[in-house]
Amino acid sequence: MRLTRPMLAAAALAAVLALTGCGADGDGEAAVPETATGSLEHLAVEAKCTPDLQTDADTIRQALCGKGDGKYVLATFATDRGQREWINTAKDYGGYYLVGRKWVAVGHEDVVADLRGRLGGTLEQGARHGGDGGHPAGHGEHAGHAG
Repeated sequence: MRLTRPMLAAAALAAVLALTGCGADGDGEAAVPETATGSLEHLAVEAKCTPDLQTDADTIRQALCGKGDGKYVLATFATDRGQREWINTAKDYGGYYLVGRKWVAVGHEDVVADLRGRLGGTLEQGARHGGDGGHPAGHGEHAGHAG
């Protein structure tokens, strides 16, 4: 199956909205290992995750990992360009991103910081939303955020 740009944007938006909304406070700075590489399954083992595969296409493979407040999306990409386009689209909706070569993990700040201790990678942050509830239209009540 070949995904089009609108389909990738929808997948990115769904991932971000499912996991973010309210940022968590936390430093989470620990020793950072060399950035992991490999398939979604290999990265999931490194992250100590049993992946719940959501998207399995030629250009992107995406799974949910973790439970409750520790939930995050782990995605792998066929190309560097496809990864960057996905991240750039998703970052418009906020959130925290752990970025490696052809993979990304998206979740709350503390979850992503913890993952960095296992997977390495670079931390990136999406657009911040103002305290006036300035979430994108259709965001709803902090999807995926308990409390």
